[in-house]
Amino acid sequence: MKRSNESHITLAHGNGGRRMRALISEIFIRYLGNASLDPDCDAVTLPFPHAELLFSTDGFTVDPLEFPGGDIGSLAIHGTVNDLAVSGATPQYLSLNTFIEEGLEIAQLTRIIKSMGCAAQACGVKVVAGDTKVVRRGEGSGLYLATSGIGVKATTQRVAISQIRGDDAIIVSGPIGDHGTAVLLAREQFGLQGELKSDAASVVPITNTLLKFSGLRFMRDPTRGGVATVLHEIHRSTGLGVHLQQAAIPVRDEVASVCEILGYDPLYLACEGRVVAVIDQTQADAALRALQRLYDGREAAIIGNLSSHTPYVMLETPLGGQRIVEELEDDPLPRIC
Repeated sequence: MKRSNESHITLAHGNGGRRMRALISEIFIRYLGNASLDPDCDAVTLPFPHAELLFSTDGFTVDPLEFPGGDIGSLAIHGTVNDLAVSGATPQYLSLNTFIEEGLEIAQLTRIIKSMGCAAQACGVKVVAGDTKVVRRGEGSGLYLATSGIGVKATTQRVAISQIRGDDAIIVSGPIGDHGTAVLLAREQFGLQGELKSDAASVVPITNTLLKFSGLRFMRDPTRGGVATVLHEIHRSTGLGVHLQQAAIPVRDEVASVCEILGYDPLYLACEGRVVAVIDQTQADAALRALQRLYDGREAAIIGNLSSHTPYVMLETPLGGQRIVEELEDDPLPRIC
């Protein structure tokens, strides 16, 4: 097929004709291609052995499309892989739907899809199916992505919110709020700039480490709404209170500074490479040491515990005071993931 020399996406790239075939061939197949990715098929048969499969799906609308530490493409791979991993699965296959706005530079789309292919390869997953749509200029904010993923259950133990018990410990695998703050700084709003990078990454090494502990109850990646939203989900589902130690929660200085200036709380900011885990109190220290031996887990911390004695998500300050961590009502940073 003759290679296109066009420099920008047009509506014709989404019409199912020659330009759309060229777009798929020259960018998507080139950077995502593998034996399982057949652009001429509407469905694909996956060669799974007899196993319990997990399926996940997600959408990504981050603004800007490229930010320090990642872009919407690598973010989509990591986000879907992480949703499977915290559910106890080994991610295997992904699908990709792209919604491209007329006028997006093809060079930028190429960078993003190339980044996506690199992330998929690093995570050991294959993109095996997809669809492409182009919308009119002004209707799509550049690029939206939607992904779905299938993974194989990696353990026989049940890891679910229903397994949580009173007095269980809460672990976070690293500093919180990096992704939300990095994207905010990339928007260059409020006159703020910085060198902070998003934490966007696969959490599979983290989840594989935690799955070795029989006392592991629950895992979640704290994306939109941050750690606070995960803790409120636990509180609503179990009826247990949450008692946090503010001094134990890892927050980078850059994140703390931005939050202080703009009035944000790191507990509500998105992470894209962290895990919140609930584990039996008797195994918490051993699990923490195991995480801290990982490159990305050196700043992991036990940040609190579950309690049947409080009806709230409660934060204890370094001065010994307490405040209720309210459930998030408004999105403090839209288009963050």
